[in-house]
Amino acid sequence: MAGFLDNFRWPECECIDWSERRNAVASVVAGVLFFTGWWIMIDAAVVYPKPEQMNHAFHTCGVFSTLAFFMINAVSNAQVRGDSYSDGCLGRTGARIWLFIGFMLMFGSLIASMWILFGAYVTQSKAPSLLRFNGGEGTFP
Repeated sequence: MAGFLDNFRWPECECIDWSERRNAVASVVAGVLFFTGWWIMIDAAVVYPKPEQMNHAFHTCGVFSTLAFFMINAVSNAQVRGDSYSDGCLGRTGARIWLFIGFMLMFGSLIASMWILFGAYVTQSKAPSLLRFNGGEGTFP
């Protein structure tokens, strides 16, 4: 079952050679997703300005995730392998430590965002407003 898509091929398009532009297309897609995430986060902060409506401390995960995104992308493959021309601050070891801290920050942001999702939105003890229709008592008819 693991290799059921091994023989699947996308239809070939003769007019565009994607092999030369793979990194550019991936960068554009990543940039659009990054922009869309921040746009939605800023829009939510504008639509719900009061802390009672949405806790603005929840944006901390996005800020740390953005910081980790820049930390990870600041290190090239050559610096990690030790093939770069300049050794930098700590050389290959420093680049690996910087990359490790970036990945740990990204993973921590992901775990914290899931914690916020389940703690603040999924497991709320309040009954939804759709269930409060039997005279405001919160019971089913």
